[in-house]
Amino acid sequence: MSQGSGNTPSKRPLTLRDVSEASGVSEMTVSRVLRNRGDVSEATRTKVLEAARELGYVPNKIAGALASSRVNLVAVIIPSMSNMVFPEVMTGINEVLEDTELQPVVGITNYKPEREEAVLYQMLSWRPSGVIIAGLEHTEASKAMMAAAGIPIVEIMDTDGEAIDAAVGISHRRAGRKMAQAIIDAGYKRIGFLGTKMPLDHRARKRFEGFTEVLAKSGLEIADSEFYSGGSALKKGREMTETILKRNEEDPLDFLYYSNDMIGAGGLMYCLDNGIDVPGDIGLAGFNGIEFLDGLPRKLATMDACRAEIGRAAAQIIAKRVEDENAAGGEIVTLEPSLEFGDTLKRKKKLI
Repeated sequence: MSQGSGNTPSKRPLTLRDVSEASGVSEMTVSRVLRNRGDVSEATRTKVLEAARELGYVPNKIAGALASSRVNLVAVIIPSMSNMVFPEVMTGINEVLEDTELQPVVGITNYKPEREEAVLYQMLSWRPSGVIIAGLEHTEASKAMMAAAGIPIVEIMDTDGEAIDAAVGISHRRAGRKMAQAIIDAGYKRIGFLGTKMPLDHRARKRFEGFTEVLAKSGLEIADSEFYSGGSALKKGREMTETILKRNEEDPLDFLYYSNDMIGAGGLMYCLDNGIDVPGDIGLAGFNGIEFLDGLPRKLATMDACRAEIGRAAAQIIAKRVEDENAAGGEIVTLEPSLEFGDTLKRKKKLI
C-alpha cells in the first residue's frame, strides 16, 4: 500500500452571489432560475444555468436556520450493485461508518457519466458531510461540483489519474501488467481478450492497456478479442468463449484473459463441459477475486481488487476529516492486488 497527496477541494461552498457575479445577473434572478420560479427570459435562464454548471454550484435544499449546516450523510456513488464487486465495497464502508454518526446513502449510475452527474447534483443539494464516488473519470460539470463542494471527496477503485481530492484504489494498469507477465512466464503465446466494451469502463480499459503493453515488450499481441455491453454474467461468458474459440479453430488460442471473474467463470464452465484441458490446452484468468469462484469445480486464476479494503480506507478518510475539519486533505492510497493462480494458470514456463 502506498500513500501520496492529491488535490484539496475548496473549503468555501459556492453561493448565489458567485453565480450572480459569473452570470452578470442579480442574486434574486439567479434564485428564481435555480428554483424554477417566476418569469425569467430564456436567454437569462440559459446564462444563469451555464454559469452555475461551470462553477459547479449546487442549490442547498436545507432551508432556513439549517442553511449553513451539513447532514450526517455520506453520499456513495457507484456504477452498479449487481456484479458482486460494489457490495463488498459497501461492506467496508459500513464497517467504518457504523461506529460514527455518519450514514451512507447510495446512488447508482449504471456506468453512465450523465447519470452520475445527475445523481451527484441531487446528493450534493442535501449537503452531505462527504462523497465517496467510483472512478477518476467524470464530466466537467461533475468535477466542478465536487471541487466546489467544500467537503471531503474520495474517488475509489482507481489511482491511475488525477484525483479531485483524495483517492483510494489500485493501479489497474499495474494489475494488467502483472497478469500479462504471469501469462508470458507460463509460456502462453496465442492470447485472447474477452470483456466489456471499454469506453465507459475506464478501469477495464486501463487494465487492458497495461496488459497489452507488457505483451508488446515480449513481441506478443492480442490474437483475438470479444466484447460485450451490459452486466457481467455466467451465460455471457459461456457464449463469448464459445464464439472466440470456434472463430480460432484453425489456429487455436492457448489463453483467454477476461475483464472480470463472472464472464471468466462462464468461460471455465464452457471449457469443462466441452472436454477442453484447462490449463493444458488453454489457460484462463479473470479479475476481481470474487468469493463465488471458491464454489467452482476448478479455481479460476484472478487478481484480488482489494474491494473491502478500499471501502474501509475511503470511509476512514471521510470520518477523520469530518471529525477534524482542519485535517489535511488530498490523501492518495494505492493498494496492491494479489495474483491468484488458481487451477487455470500454469506457474512455470513450458519446457521447449
